[in-house]
Amino acid sequence: MLTPKLGIDLGTTNVLVHVPKKGIIINEPSVVAISVIDKRVLAVGKEAKEMLGRTPDTIVAYRPLKDGVIADYRTTEAMLRYFINKALGGFRIFRPEVMVAVPAGITSTERRAVIDATLAAGAKAAYIIKEPVAAAIGANIPIGNASGHMIIDIGGGTAEIAVISLGGVVTSTSVRVGGNKFDAAIGEHIRKRYNLAIGERTAEEIKITVGSALFLEDKLTMEVRGRDTITGLPKTITVSSDDITDAISNELDTVISALKSVLQQTPPELAADIIDRGIIMSGGSSLLRNIDQLVTRATQIPSYIADESLLCVAKGTGIVLENLDAYKRSILATK
Repeated sequence: MLTPKLGIDLGTTNVLVHVPKKGIIINEPSVVAISVIDKRVLAVGKEAKEMLGRTPDTIVAYRPLKDGVIADYRTTEAMLRYFINKALGGFRIFRPEVMVAVPAGITSTERRAVIDATLAAGAKAAYIIKEPVAAAIGANIPIGNASGHMIIDIGGGTAEIAVISLGGVVTSTSVRVGGNKFDAAIGEHIRKRYNLAIGERTAEEIKITVGSALFLEDKLTMEVRGRDTITGLPKTITVSSDDITDAISNELDTVISALKSVLQQTPPELAADIIDRGIIMSGGSSLLRNIDQLVTRATQIPSYIADESLLCVAKGTGIVLENLDAYKRSILATK
């Protein structure tokens, strides 16, 4: 009873920590700054993100997760330890039980790496839950019913698409396209079209400010500053929402293709349920303007963005931790 419990949405872009009965207490970027000289962790989260693209040779700031999975084991372990300690306080008698949400499409080796990193970071027990299941629970979808529900969770590194019925995943796919790929596409488009080099933080800011999945009648514009790739001097240009829609169209096409393939594999009875109930969208990248309308146009099925879509996966892990026995079937439980 005294064992503390934590639900962690270990995202490519953000880490969210949910404590049962308290809610989400941490929502910080999954960025770590490390000293090159002695490999010491200098900053984690918001503080480290401020350093992105601005570090001297002696410091490296980067994301230890790539496409939803661990790319750098030791740094991920250090980051997890930091967030666990921050959530529970430095001194504690009991080690916590931790549930981590992972992409549905990860391999058993990648899954094992998450479990090992969580245990090494100070957890007494580590559980894994698939992101689409956690997102559905966090979006208040009654996944235990004998009816089909479709969820699309688009995060920083992956887009998870799943049809869920009777507490389990019936059919799913995971494509390694998300907010980070959108940002990279925006940066590349602006470099090619305007001969302007921009950083990933600027690309993200452009996406949030003027980005849209569909062309807008009333175009949005913003000024962008960067480095001219021809003269090497600082330069300011104006980009419009049309530029961004152009830039990310290929990435969005990949998500739509994956969505259609899941619908094609869905049993007819569940497909009928999905037409009735619509498609629920969650994850930070589902906040892109008009992405729900794009999905509706492509599938002819109504699409809705979940309330607090950015928080759905973290909320779902917290709900499952509170009712672990009831949700055992949806989860791969490990020591």
